[in-house]
Amino acid sequence: MKIARSWLETFVDLPESNDVLREVLDDLGLVVEGVEVVGEGLGDVLVARVESISAIPGADRIRLVSARAGGDPLDIVCGAMNFAVGDLVPLAPVGAVLPGGFEIARRTMRGVVSNGMLCSGRELGLGDDHSGLLILDPSLEPGELLTNALGISPDVIFDISIEGNRPDAWCVAGVARDVATRLNRPWRDVSLAMSASATSTASVANAGIDDVDLCGRLTVSYLRGVRVGPSPSWVARRVESAGMRSINNVVDASNFVMLELGQPTHPYDASRVAQRTLRARRAREGETLETLDGVVRTLARAGRGLGDTGEDCVIVDGDDRVLGLAGIMGGASSEIDASTTEVLLEAAYFDPMAIARSSKRHGLRSEASARFERGVDPELALRAAARFVDVLRASVPDLEWLAEPLDVRGLTPTPATVVLRPGDVARLLGADLGNAEVTRLLEGLGFQVRPISEGLEVVAPSTRPDVRTGARGRADVIEEIARLHGYRQLPRRTPTWPQPGGLTSRQRERRVLRDAVVDLGILEVWTPTLGSDEDFDLLRRDSPRVRVTNPLAADESVLRATMVTGILTTWAKNVERGLGDVALGEFGVVFRHPDDHGTLARATRGGEGGSVALRLPFENERLTVVLGRHGDDATRALRLWSTLGARLNVADVVLNTQATLPPGWHPTRSATIEDATTRAVLGYVGETDPDLVDHVLGGNVERRVAMLDLDLDVLLDPTRATRRSEFTTIPSRYPSAMMDLALVTPNTLSAHELATVLRAASPLVEDVRLFDVYRGQNLASGTRSLAFAIRFSADDRTLSEEEVTQARQALLASAATRGAVLR
Repeated sequence: MKIARSWLETFVDLPESNDVLREVLDDLGLVVEGVEVVGEGLGDVLVARVESISAIPGADRIRLVSARAGGDPLDIVCGAMNFAVGDLVPLAPVGAVLPGGFEIARRTMRGVVSNGMLCSGRELGLGDDHSGLLILDPSLEPGELLTNALGISPDVIFDISIEGNRPDAWCVAGVARDVATRLNRPWRDVSLAMSASATSTASVANAGIDDVDLCGRLTVSYLRGVRVGPSPSWVARRVESAGMRSINNVVDASNFVMLELGQPTHPYDASRVAQRTLRARRAREGETLETLDGVVRTLARAGRGLGDTGEDCVIVDGDDRVLGLAGIMGGASSEIDASTTEVLLEAAYFDPMAIARSSKRHGLRSEASARFERGVDPELALRAAARFVDVLRASVPDLEWLAEPLDVRGLTPTPATVVLRPGDVARLLGADLGNAEVTRLLEGLGFQVRPISEGLEVVAPSTRPDVRTGARGRADVIEEIARLHGYRQLPRRTPTWPQPGGLTSRQRERRVLRDAVVDLGILEVWTPTLGSDEDFDLLRRDSPRVRVTNPLAADESVLRATMVTGILTTWAKNVERGLGDVALGEFGVVFRHPDDHGTLARATRGGEGGSVALRLPFENERLTVVLGRHGDDATRALRLWSTLGARLNVADVVLNTQATLPPGWHPTRSATIEDATTRAVLGYVGETDPDLVDHVLGGNVERRVAMLDLDLDVLLDPTRATRRSEFTTIPSRYPSAMMDLALVTPNTLSAHELATVLRAASPLVEDVRLFDVYRGQNLASGTRSLAFAIRFSADDRTLSEEEVTQARQALLASAATRGAVLR
């Protein structure tokens, strides 16, 4: 947003140095993107009257203009087309030097000599408009210096970047209020017109709101005796300094007020408005409107409430004819022109999201929509109308403003109330500014501050819809205090902590696990967290699912309950391209519906007003690995688990082949990984269900695919006691004795339990490892053979044959207590 220094000075006394002012604005969060000096280099430019316009043979883009600037007419070649005979325009004669050091010289074009240049606003540094010449007030005198005629003096334009959460700063008055509060200088208000008319507005006009959720307030003023013409030079100059084009005194007054106070207004030619009535409502499906830019737009009303992006708010007249796209742009049918003598002035408050959605859908963004979609002050409308009349009376002194403008109310936001408790400011900013300074800073922005027993009660002004309630609102208010006081003035402190930062045990172990996965040649992949119902139904057709209400794509709205589907699909795509001989793994989060999880996951929302229990999905971090290389099977998956478990020093873990497996696992070649003590499930290991492999591969390839799926929430839980010590005793320096025992055991006895019994059978047992499992001939039904490699040793001697034999007998005796006998 561009703001002239001279405009700011009408509200507050500024520092003499522009550099100091720029620093103040930057520190207030109103970042200055650029500074431009205007009004310099115009000392040679004159006011000239156009005497005649003639064509140049062979040229269709330039014309020969005869202009008089107090002396003899000068022939000037000009390419602009927006002026006529009798208009007053700026003339830079030969020898004049324009802003930027551009010197005017005599030139010949198409055989015609041009003795100067007729100038646009941009060429003079008086605005951004370069579409045509700068048309001057017809009351000026030809030959007069332009600087004297327009009262131009050098000025500075600050190009300020305003954040989206500062709707109050999208106007000159808002920026000036920030500066005045920071500098502790008086803030001067603008002059407002008063109505002296004996006629009430209600006697000649009507206003109404059909949809109060879209239009929160609609005010309508009626003006008589309007004469459309050029704006006074000071009005046009300020409008153009902000980058807008001066059009006429009525439109310029509307833009002037919007730039100055932040309230967009819209003037309608009253003679073109049926029954002198303005009403706000939802658009109806199929309605059209030709906007002021000449584009015919199809409007829409979705009929499902404001949450649907397919509805527009429109302004209609007494015949229910659409006059304008509310808050964005008016229609051509009621446009102000030279014949206008009576004006209906609309000043309103529209729902910010409704304006933002309409603006985006129609691809139509205006200065008005930029302000409405951020939140205009709902209490500003009538004040803006009074300022509009005051500005317009500068060019139409006998303008009549009918008494008691119409004011219809809908739904408007309620200003937030926040309580600042003693010490709140000091705790957040590290400095105690005192109640007096806090009150001064907040009241400077229009906050209402009242001492109460709990501290200070702060009521946000209607200009600040961004201030919230509760603890967040308290932070918003303290942020304003810090911004106005100055961040650079707050004391600097080096933060200290009771203990240095570092990784948690879970973070460390996750890194160990990730490094191990990569070391084993497994390629880490990322699969989408959101998928389709079809993806979900592949493994969990009858399970409740967690659905996102506002997905980016309609077919990707379900949060995944497993990573198996995504990784297998990725592997299948590699197989299609001849790259399927890979192992893929992913660390990620899966989501379970609270009803599916069996318990209601709850969270608390709220603050000072209480709390509300929320049903939240259960989130679970997992590591899923798909081994799709040729030869990968359940055995390799088990070896992978053994390696990863060893890296994490996991102990006392058993495989349970009798447990119920999740969908997608091979029913006979998979098992759950369980804590031997608590029976907590650490994950699953084995092979993929062949039907699932056929589905993802389209039935084209027959191969085994192994998988490992680990629950990291359980596996990396630091409270789990089943971990091996990271320290081992020094091995005995005496020779050890090795022995293999094949024991026939009931199928109900786990290998882990039997190995534990064997380790405890004799103090000479150093290690027990399972190396073979056999089921088949010569074994009774319901039994199997488990072969263990056992190592005996002593720390102080070489074991004798008799000692080894005794230890062997002790192991067999202990095994017998569990129903295991020597094969």
